[in-house]
Amino acid sequence: MPGTNLTRSEAQERAKAIRRVDSYHVELDLTRGDRVFGSRTTVRFAAQEGSSSFIDAITDTVRSVTLNGEALDVARVSDGVRIQLPSLKGENELVVDADALYMNTGEGLHRFVDPADGEVYLYTQFEVPDSRRVFAVFEQPDLKAAFRFTVTAPSRWTVVSNSPTPQPQPAGAPEAGVWDFAPTGRISSYITALIAGPYESVHDELVNSAGRTIPLGVFARRSLMEYLDAANIFSLTKAGFEFYEREFGCEYPFEKYDQLFVPEFNAGAMENAGAVTILESYVFRSKPTQATVERRAITVLHELAHMWFGDLVTMRWWDDLWLNESFAEFMSHLAAAEATDFRHAWTTFASVEKSWAYRQDQLPTTHPIFADIADLADVEVNFDGITYAKGASVLKQLVAWVGQEKFMEGVRRYFAKHAWGNTVLADLMAELEAASGRDLTAWGQAWLETAGVNTLSPEIETDDDGRILRFAVRQSAVAEYPTIRPHRLAIGFYEHDGAGSLVRAHRTELDVEGELTEVPDLAGLRRPALVLLNDDDLAFAKVRLDAVSQVTATAGLKDITESLPRALVWGSAWDGARDGESPARGYVDLVLSNIGSESDASVVQTLLRQLATTLDFYVAPEARSETKGATAARLWDLAREAAAGSDSQLQFAKAFSGLAAAPEHLEAVAGLLDGSVEVPGLVVDQDLRWEFIASLAAGGAIGQGRIDEELARDNTSTGQCAAALAMAARPTREAKEETWEAVVVRGDLSNAMQQAAINGFVRAHDAGLLAPFTERYFEAVPGIVAERTHALAQQIVVGLYPARQTTPETLERTDAFLTSLRDDQAALRRMMLENRDGVARALRAQAADR
Repeated sequence: MPGTNLTRSEAQERAKAIRRVDSYHVELDLTRGDRVFGSRTTVRFAAQEGSSSFIDAITDTVRSVTLNGEALDVARVSDGVRIQLPSLKGENELVVDADALYMNTGEGLHRFVDPADGEVYLYTQFEVPDSRRVFAVFEQPDLKAAFRFTVTAPSRWTVVSNSPTPQPQPAGAPEAGVWDFAPTGRISSYITALIAGPYESVHDELVNSAGRTIPLGVFARRSLMEYLDAANIFSLTKAGFEFYEREFGCEYPFEKYDQLFVPEFNAGAMENAGAVTILESYVFRSKPTQATVERRAITVLHELAHMWFGDLVTMRWWDDLWLNESFAEFMSHLAAAEATDFRHAWTTFASVEKSWAYRQDQLPTTHPIFADIADLADVEVNFDGITYAKGASVLKQLVAWVGQEKFMEGVRRYFAKHAWGNTVLADLMAELEAASGRDLTAWGQAWLETAGVNTLSPEIETDDDGRILRFAVRQSAVAEYPTIRPHRLAIGFYEHDGAGSLVRAHRTELDVEGELTEVPDLAGLRRPALVLLNDDDLAFAKVRLDAVSQVTATAGLKDITESLPRALVWGSAWDGARDGESPARGYVDLVLSNIGSESDASVVQTLLRQLATTLDFYVAPEARSETKGATAARLWDLAREAAAGSDSQLQFAKAFSGLAAAPEHLEAVAGLLDGSVEVPGLVVDQDLRWEFIASLAAGGAIGQGRIDEELARDNTSTGQCAAALAMAARPTREAKEETWEAVVVRGDLSNAMQQAAINGFVRAHDAGLLAPFTERYFEAVPGIVAERTHALAQQIVVGLYPARQTTPETLERTDAFLTSLRDDQAALRRMMLENRDGVARALRAQAADR
């Protein structure tokens, strides 16, 4: 197949030739078997007279191309990716009749067969460039149009698109129906959608701020409906509607709002206009952690925010992808904190999102928030911690600087001026400047056009009585990204109260600029037990504790009563270990000494993930086995000590099973699985059973027979993925070879099954078991990237990289691979540089732990 990339310059040239796209009529026939579907597209558009251009269409077969009534030679104009359009008129009609392929990669039109009942389920995923896998389209966000879908499918199916679902009409074929959807408003192709199959649904409605009734729907596969908590989804949705319509000063722009939980989804969710698709793992068939429940709520609110920012007003090109995602990420946390029961959403933001952002911003591939997106290959690897989390953090900083009401006033002006259009960053900044009365030019240059994260440290001088003589904030930057930025932040002083708790006794808010900012307001105050820079987490910067505060935090982190400052101290400790400034085993001790008292579920989840990373990569190799064993023992104690039925108990039990390697620990896991060992309050439901099965498989305590037995008990899509992980986790050369053959050589697994197999493959208590695959990885990667879709290739390039071979030799082999890459392999180069950085950082951290 010819190359599927599209450059920004090509899109700009096409936009000059194609002056306006009026409408698409997309006719899809989903009754033609399990490999292809029929796709007939009629496009009406205006063009520059006499110009030539092209339309995107990734097809299996093109039967005919008719331009302005004239049949074009298919062999000459179509290469399976693009269709050339010669000699255009001022007003044009194009008809493309083709067959397109169903996908099992989570891209285009994904086809899934439910192992529980054999039913077929379809859904589309088009962002970034995959609507062209379903119909002929000018695949770029600035060429908006009205879309009308006409779908032929089995008459017993449910068919959902952006417009309200019409009553199906009889089709020519028996047991088939035709759904003729009304045209949409003018939207970009990447937010169009089709979801079809025997989905079941629950419905509700709301009356919005304009008095309009908005139908609401929540959909899932038939075999999952008993677990669907539709009432919770509707409650969150209604709260989000009310909050956003008030804050944006603009009513919801579409006719209805459906949310559809779909199988084998690559992301968390997708903001299709009026038809949001969501990862079906958010339908909880077993007891979820509260962190996961909160993550689902943030996801629901994130996608709803996109209906305005992204769908109603859309970026002109993918350079401004960050603004779409950052805005939705910021607004979803703001809505959660102010309009739902998730009042501690900013704690989660600090613990989860900003941790991601700090990590991403210290990679060698970091980039300014406003990124230079030259082509589709660039944007496909740009759904990262800068685009989402750093951008949202910087928006939070901007709100602190100009004030929330002024910020929202600017947003309201932006929506009023640009509804149904395309914009660039300057359009939003102009409205924010007008609303706030501030010149944001210098701020935008410092925060949006440069990369890197600053570090803030306190400088404190006291007299003999402990009173502060001088207080200053020192700002630094790494040599590669030396920008010193303005920060609006708060400084908190924390003292022990009569009950022994650490509570805030004083707070001051100020602007920090330059390398050194004196804070005279704090002079004369008594030095507190703990000084916390960036209290309330307004700024985006790494924070270091002074020596006194470090001692206080280490001894009594759990004594900090509020979750947000506690999360900030946790974050500072993690930065120190990760940056090789403090011993990794010291971080392990800090976590194990304090996590039992941590009340915020998302913070517990983050800490346990960081603990696992520390054990696998940052602890000195000679101490790793002993430290892992001691950590597993402590987690097993924590699981039994935690309140019965608590969220922490569940998280500690899962973390323990992930580390269990010693015979006594594997025996405990086996006992939990078969019921001979009980922990009061811990319910061993099906998903937890699979956690224990994977633990026992990775520990060599069970083999294929026992895994097959569990799969027979739970022959669902979740069960199949869990079984694939457990099979791949078995600690034998044969098991690893089988997985390698399936993933790398045959490449016939779906996206979800492939990811599960990769996760199991790299799960090894003995990293030496994976060493023989290092050279084979580097040999295989170029072909995989060339031959497979981006989603599947990225899973392999990132997931199978020999990160556990944490040696200088791995860096040398990676460097040699990087040297061999061509200039047009930028996306692969980026992924490999990020892989390499993980090993380089691990080596530095290990050196600090010796």
